[in-house]
Amino acid sequence: MKNNRGFLLAESLVVSTFVLTVLIFLFVQYQNLMTTYKNNTDYNNPEAIYNLGSFGQYLNADPSRLTSLSDSLGSNAYIRVYDKSSGGCNVNLGLGTFCDTIFNAAGAKKVIYAGSDLTNLKNYIKNNDDSYLNQSLRDFIRRIDADAIENKGRLIAQFDNGYFATVAMNTSLIGERLICTVTPVNSLKSQLVTSGDGLYSDSTEPGRYVYKGANPNNYVKFNNELWRILAINNDNLEIVKDDVLAEKKAFDEKNYRDYMSDGAGGTYCRYAYGNYQNFYGCNVWSKNNSFTDGVHIGTVLLDSSLNTYLNGTYYNSIAADYRNLIINHTFYYGAVDDETTSLQAQISDEKKYSWTGKVGLLETSDYVKSNSNTSSCGNMQSNSDASTSCYMTTYLSGSFYWLINPLYNAQDEAWSGVRNVWVVNRSMSTYTVIDTGGGIKPVVAIKVTEFVCGDGTESNPYQIFST
Repeated sequence: MKNNRGFLLAESLVVSTFVLTVLIFLFVQYQNLMTTYKNNTDYNNPEAIYNLGSFGQYLNADPSRLTSLSDSLGSNAYIRVYDKSSGGCNVNLGLGTFCDTIFNAAGAKKVIYAGSDLTNLKNYIKNNDDSYLNQSLRDFIRRIDADAIENKGRLIAQFDNGYFATVAMNTSLIGERLICTVTPVNSLKSQLVTSGDGLYSDSTEPGRYVYKGANPNNYVKFNNELWRILAINNDNLEIVKDDVLAEKKAFDEKNYRDYMSDGAGGTYCRYAYGNYQNFYGCNVWSKNNSFTDGVHIGTVLLDSSLNTYLNGTYYNSIAADYRNLIINHTFYYGAVDDETTSLQAQISDEKKYSWTGKVGLLETSDYVKSNSNTSSCGNMQSNSDASTSCYMTTYLSGSFYWLINPLYNAQDEAWSGVRNVWVVNRSMSTYTVIDTGGGIKPVVAIKVTEFVCGDGTESNPYQIFST
């Protein structure tokens, strides 16, 4: 009989090698599958991002907190922000007691802060055996693909349930899609109301929507300040600062354009009246080849001093991220009669003169339209007649701030001249333009299609980013 033992042994080795190869292949695929599964389920899933994002919101509410983190980081690879096993938040960072509250509620285990692109941190964990950064946290850090972003750092968190998350930080929330659910601006139009506080369709301008009432939910965070959404247009938002600026300014400075300027302000601004020549100032927002307040007519060669300030010093003081959202907008500065009984006629008077620029003021019709009591406060005269109650049904009531429109002059009255402009002083009234105690509520139009975070309330305002 022929001996086949050698052949059977060789055959067995081939089969064994084949089986082993298949098993190794399957094991590698399984490992890859498990890694992919872990990446999809444990790394940066919505729950983990939301929990870490809550702390991100807390930091952004006070820029000094982010400054503290950045200063403490310095040239270090990372700093410890929170460690559950060591008592909670790092007290040396001055992040406040609410830091512990947020992370305890989120079930955080460890939270660190590092540079935005993580180059320094990744090199550190490659070359150092740091026991604080356990293997699972190291694995997550290695898998983070992050580019350097100007003025940003990065939070990295490990949670008790095995989840991991990272979010980029900034003193403004523009671009921070990670923190909250995105809300299209157009979705606000589904919240239209016909009575009370809220968003209304503007009956005088199709395609425009305005907020009315004593306290509608139209707060928005802009330039790290509270503003209010005045109107939603087809392609932009008009917003007004909720409180007046710290600076008080005249609408038009004494001797700048008036009869004492030796003609620098133009023929309209030079009017003086016998014994009333101490009435300085000029009530026109922008230079114009021919302006009239109903009686006086002439050229206006210079913008008002307040116009110059808002579109120079103030505009340049707005943080660049927010300033880049501001678009040119048309403001109407025609003279308005205090006895007008028709809102449409009032708007027509305003629109006799227009100016296009970055920063303006509220028009008188903006104030009237913001009142939810349209039957009693829906025009200039009724606002005046019911001033003791009309100021209670608009969020734009306040203490002495400038509007953009001059007072219409029905006849050549020396007490008025070219020096009176409309203001809000609880309700609407007029003041002389040289009053240096005038408050300023800037108005800008911004190109924004989406919000991130917020419900429009004062405690939880809308926050924005550019798409």
